[in-house]
Amino acid sequence: MKKNTLQRRTKIANDIMFYIYTHIETHIDIEELSYDLNISKFHMQRVFKEEFGKNIYESIKSIRLQKAANLLLTNKYSTISNIANLCGYSSQSSFIKAFKQRFNMSPKQWKNFGYKQYSSNILQQSRSALKSNADFSKITPKIVKMPALDSFYIRNKGYNVNVKETWQKLQTLILNNELENYKQIALLHDNPTITPLSECQYIACIVPENKDDVKSDRLPNFEISDGVYAKFDLEGVHGDMLKFIHWVYHEWLVNSEYETTTKPSYAVYHKNNFLSDDNRFDISFYVSIKY
Repeated sequence: MKKNTLQRRTKIANDIMFYIYTHIETHIDIEELSYDLNISKFHMQRVFKEEFGKNIYESIKSIRLQKAANLLLTNKYSTISNIANLCGYSSQSSFIKAFKQRFNMSPKQWKNFGYKQYSSNILQQSRSALKSNADFSKITPKIVKMPALDSFYIRNKGYNVNVKETWQKLQTLILNNELENYKQIALLHDNPTITPLSECQYIACIVPENKDDVKSDRLPNFEISDGVYAKFDLEGVHGDMLKFIHWVYHEWLVNSEYETTTKPSYAVYHKNNFLSDDNRFDISFYVSIKY
């Protein structure tokens, strides 16, 4: 396959996935999407499945349920019906049926702390997280209003060691473009404490001060959402990160008066452990909140 053909197919698949994540609360019309992208529905479906291993409908269902599971554990003032609607379900009964098939328990059971064992099993998948002895109980976030951030990105399927290779590719682009003023950001479309790590969509991003400084047609770009966020500052080693995210969602958010939204959380790297020699990171972690 020619290089430009491969790049075009990758862009199509990324555009579709980005659309799904940013419109998950609405009815997603495949016919309308194919029209917007100016490609046939058949070609769009084929390219997407070759890139991600699932068809578009399967991915929409999976993402809706992951978002719903996240809201169920953090949004204690929202009803199951409210959360179903927020994640694009018009019928509560169809939502409950799909949720049971995915998580082997009802949304009510999940909401009443059934998620704890499910999440614990996922943490067992990460040896580095199990080794972490970090204590986050004294961390207090700042509540901030963040602007939209225009980023270039590489999508990485899985929250595991192959993330390092993705960051190395972005680092190559940074050096080739001789960028000096930019941010490195990890966008977490999925909550890795309730989504199997091999299925998580991890997005490695760079946000240049001047977008025109990036002279590459290989990278897609998108806008990281503006909004109100809880900002946590944290330093540590690789294994601390997953354990920290677990604490944010399962303890801080649950015990706070805040609820989260369907917007993804993200980490701004002041020091990137995937590119450092000592495996340490220094980040500001942002979680979308409402009161």
